[in-house]
Amino acid sequence: MPYALERFRGIFPAALTVFDRDNGFDEEATARHWDWLITHQEADGLVITGTSGEFIALTDEERIRAFRLAQSVVRGRVPVIFGSGHYSTKLTIKLSEEAQKCGADALIVILPYYQKPPKPAVIEHFRRVREATSVPIMLYNNPHNSACVDLNPREIAQLVDEDVVHMVKSTYGTVEAVHDLSYLVGDRMAIFYGSFLAAYEGFCAGAHGWISGILNVVTSAAKAMRHAIVVENDARKGFQIWKRILPIVHLWTYQQIGPVGDLAIYRSILNSWGLHGGYCRDPFFPLDEKQESKLREFLEKSGWSDPEHVLDGILPTRHATDGSAREGGKTRN
Repeated sequence: MPYALERFRGIFPAALTVFDRDNGFDEEATARHWDWLITHQEADGLVITGTSGEFIALTDEERIRAFRLAQSVVRGRVPVIFGSGHYSTKLTIKLSEEAQKCGADALIVILPYYQKPPKPAVIEHFRRVREATSVPIMLYNNPHNSACVDLNPREIAQLVDEDVVHMVKSTYGTVEAVHDLSYLVGDRMAIFYGSFLAAYEGFCAGAHGWISGILNVVTSAAKAMRHAIVVENDARKGFQIWKRILPIVHLWTYQQIGPVGDLAIYRSILNSWGLHGGYCRDPFFPLDEKQESKLREFLEKSGWSDPEHVLDGILPTRHATDGSAREGGKTRN
């Protein structure tokens, strides 16, 4: 069944699920954050209940609540990809069916994690999910987090030929898979780079879009980078923008404020902008006071304390109000 994949282009934040101090699912705060990503950051689409949405920490009932929430918040303004993957094929199908009922534009299905099924079983898993669904399926090719064997570009291309998968989130620190898939399937598949380590190279290698948790805080800059590379064909300008994004990448990759999870960092950045980042679900604990102090200092030095001006000197200075991070915080907290 052919799908119109042209909608699946650009910057798709892997949206945070917001929890409260007691680990409860805060639907109101989650809704505000998702709306801010669309309304104020102009995200091209969203991915919900993915890794950065902490699907692994949600009960199946909470995931379905998140599906329903997305339907009510987004209201068709942008395409939304629902995370419906589970280790179990049966439960993946069940969650995928619920996602479809809630208006999912597509499904992102993680490799069957933890138990390490052999590759033929992984491929059959996706075939059976496809048989039970009727919206595009994004293969979440993330061997590092899933501890599952990945699918190589030729295996993915075969699944495209079989109408089993239609998109991919290629989550590696390198981009060989992106350019290989661009060569093998071209526009017959929506190819998304899926890490925060080499997004610049991903777009240069032919990615149609970028999905990552870091996009909860760098959406606008990421959109400018993609526009420079893909639309203006100006890789040099794109690299200048990427170097403005790299400080946020390095906060986690080099643990510059101490040992802490990436999602906790993004939440604290949102808080520093006057927004509400909320909490992760334990054991992803929040930053301590010392780390918060280091983060504020880091953001000031790197130019990210005021995200509206982080690209000054590369792009014309923005004087936005409704689109600004700070205005979003003032009107929506």
